[in-house]
Amino acid sequence: MGNLLYIVAVILIIAWLVGFVGYSAGGIIHILLVIAIIAVLLQVIQGRRIL
Repeated sequence: MGNLLYIVAVILIIAWLVGFVGYSAGGIIHILLVIAIIAVLLQVIQGRRIL
């Protein structure tokens, strides 16, 4: 389950970077980034290794 959250977080960060650099898709990209950061922080708070 932890690896799945990490994969989702990485995908969302990549999607944010693509949207930020290439195309402005509005606020949805930033919402996805916040969700990715929250997923990573939850793993860190729970004491699990990310990699």
